[in-house]
Amino acid sequence: MVVIGGGVIGLSIAWTAAVNGMAVTVVDPAPGRGASWAAAGMLAPVGEAYYGEEALIALNLRASREWPEFARALETASGESVGYRADGTLLVAMDPSDQAATDDVLGFHLGHGLGARRLSARECRGEEPLLAPGIKGGAELADDHQVDNRRVVDALAGACRAHRVAFSDDEASDVDGGDGDGGRVTGVTLRHGGRLAAGAVVVAAGCRSGQIGGIPEAIRPPVRPVKGITVRLRGDSRGPSLRRTVRGMVHGRSCYLVPRRDGTLVVGATVEEQGFDLSVRIGAVSDLLDDARQLVPALDEYELLESTAGLRPGSPDNAPIVGQTHVAGLIMATGHYRNGILLAPVTAYEVTRILLSGAVGLIGPDGHEEAAGQAGSAERPVKIGDRLHETSLMGAFAPFGPDRFAPAGGAGRAPLSVGDR
Repeated sequence: MVVIGGGVIGLSIAWTAAVNGMAVTVVDPAPGRGASWAAAGMLAPVGEAYYGEEALIALNLRASREWPEFARALETASGESVGYRADGTLLVAMDPSDQAATDDVLGFHLGHGLGARRLSARECRGEEPLLAPGIKGGAELADDHQVDNRRVVDALAGACRAHRVAFSDDEASDVDGGDGDGGRVTGVTLRHGGRLAAGAVVVAAGCRSGQIGGIPEAIRPPVRPVKGITVRLRGDSRGPSLRRTVRGMVHGRSCYLVPRRDGTLVVGATVEEQGFDLSVRIGAVSDLLDDARQLVPALDEYELLESTAGLRPGSPDNAPIVGQTHVAGLIMATGHYRNGILLAPVTAYEVTRILLSGAVGLIGPDGHEEAAGQAGSAERPVKIGDRLHETSLMGAFAPFGPDRFAPAGGAGRAPLSVGDR
């Protein structure tokens, strides 16, 4: 099989499939260095969702429960820490209107059975002494966790190599065999020449998934790029640092500060509909840092390490596009928007479940179709995905199949423009 895209989604799928005995090739010129690299690694099952997105929230909650096991398995397979932290998040308000917004968030968490409690301003500062004296209060969100997203993608790449996943540093220009009546995929054509034969192709190319040729218009994923900028800082190793993630409402704007164990701090993130523009504008960085400094004045003394832009894959309904298409062997795994890190394990399990179901034949190195095995082999064998066939996980993905945007009758549709939302 071929996985197009080597971000956190594509690498998680490749590793999980390889552990389950499949021959996998990942096509990506820079694995792990796109939106997954620019992210902050927050695992907030409700924090990135909106009222009315109940199906997505249910999937996010399921994904959050899978992360501890997934992190342990990944650390075993790669020999590297992924920085999983379950010490919760502080939600903080700067003014009375922000306090009303944080109360809404608190109620939303409690309404979905998550651990959360209201905090006074004094209690917030007791939990995090670096917070500004002028904050109005907030809440503790015990079930909002984090991982170090950069460590995750590096560990996934290492785990993939340990399980003999091959990598191509080319780009996929076309999916082969999927554009005819009753067709099935036969492989991938590479942009700079050559072809990879495969009986299954997983499109996990993030916001560029809809630009790959050979995909019928009726099932071309309507994803668009949504730019987000994060800033990375480092404080004095001899001074105090944030104890846990802080999410702030600052005069109506959202800001988060995510501390790492190495002493760095991730501040984010903007949400900009600017097409495929990856430039970092001074105004965006200034707004982020101004809000962060109002929350934590001590940041004035921090060192600015970098500012990074990434392009999230947004879908029309903010939800992922995951599942088998009507073209045999063509599977979508894209459109995860702001939840890519959170949803990586369950997406990998769902795609691997489809591959193991027998509905997709896999083409081996000799060009003949072969069945998937049941166990991978590597220097560090690891068992993951014990719940691949659980009905509850399969049901959680039911609303997010790739056919939900297809027009009636299978006709093609106009490409989605950046501003269609």
